Amino acid sequence: MGPAAVHLQRLRVRYPDASMQELPDGGSVITVPDISLPPGWNKSSTAVHFWVQSGYPYSRLDCFWADPDLRLASGVMPHASGFGNGPAVLAGNVWFSWHTDHWNAGRDDFITWMASIRERLNKAM
Repeated sequence: MGPAAVHLQRLRVRYPDASMQELPDGGSVITVPDISLPPGWNKSSTAVHFWVQSGYPYSRLDCFWADPDLRLASGVMPHASGFGNGPAVLAGNVWFSWHTDHWNAGRDDFITWMASIRERLNKAM
């Protein structure tokens, strides 16, 4: 069992419905459905997806995707978001340009990354 599969098991302790879709290039996409959103968004929850490249965990996680219809409550796109980036399986979802400078392959995992994603989603901007 590789690091991504082990880290998915850990993630499922907190997010039991999390799933992994393997991609032909050796990477995968992790999906965590029904992440609650604070006021300031146009909906109360969204699915979150992130791309795990084949060098994981040494190639750190970068960016995430959410439901195609996710917008701020005002109807505009969130800051540093758009469409068209990432693997084809994520096409049509809202892409968030979101990065961390503090990734440590020996310490961090999908739980760390989800905490970072939640931090971003807690700021409706």
